[in-house]
Parts: sequence; C-alpha cells; structure tokens
Amino acid sequence: MRRILLGLALAALALPALAQDAGTQAVDARWKKAMLAGDAAAATACYASDAALWFPDAAEARGKDAILKAYQGLFGAYTIADVVISNAAQEVSGDISAGWGNFMMKLQPKKGGDALVMKGRYTSAAKKIGGQWLYIADHASAEPPPPAAPATK
Repeated sequence: MRRILLGLALAALALPALAQDAGTQAVDARWKKAMLAGDAAAATACYASDAALWFPDAAEARGKDAILKAYQGLFGAYTIADVVISNAAQEVSGDISAGWGNFMMKLQPKKGGDALVMKGRYTSAAKKIGGQWLYIADHASAEPPPPAAPATK
C-alpha cells in the first residue's frame, strides 16, 4: 500500500513538469529557439501543414509555403535580438491545446538603425500530430497605444 501511495505522490509531482512539455507551451519553446536563431525553416517546422499564421499588421499566411515566406521576410529584414513570452497560459484537452499571453520581440534592422521593440499579445492553437505539438493557428497583435489623456478644462 505504501508503494502505491508513494508512486501516486511521485506521479503527482511529475505532472507539472509533463504539462510544460505539452500543448502550445511546447511549441512556444521551439518557436522561440527558432526565432533567436533566425531560422525560418525551424520556425515553419512549428506549424501543421495547413496552419494559419497572422503576424501583427500583416496578411494571413496559410500553409507551410506561405508561413515559410513570412518568416523568410521577417528574418531577411531583421535579426531577432530577444524574445520574451510572458503571462503565458494554456488549456490542453487530449491532442488539442489553446494558448495565450503576451510577447516582446526586439528586432534589429539588418539595414542598420535603432532596434525596434514590438510588444503585443498572442493567441494560438496547437494539435499533437505524429507525436509532436504543432501550431494549427497562431495570431499575434501589436499592443495598442495607451489611451489618450482626458481633456482638461
């Protein structure tokens, strides 16, 4: 009986670690690594063949070819100096996961000039396909500007 209880206790301790390797958070980790490496092929490998990608202020990229072109365009223009994912949350149900949170990317223009800092929010959906979590939808939007100060009389 003690062995069973000890086994259950150890399994319960392992569940949070397993959850970090599941769903959108598993894909987010691979995506971040690809972004920092400037690797369009590795970034595209995070997506299912029929996935949809929406960059902030850009047209939809649907399917691997369009997603690859979107990342090639990004990496052709910028070096990604930093990526931070914050306030990340997810829900996993079977082989489907939904994730959301905030992001910050520091982009260094390859033509020179000051780095750009993009802050925003994201929502993504992932599916476990062939034993690997892949984005099936990935939507990012830029953080809106702060509201204007109220007019004074």
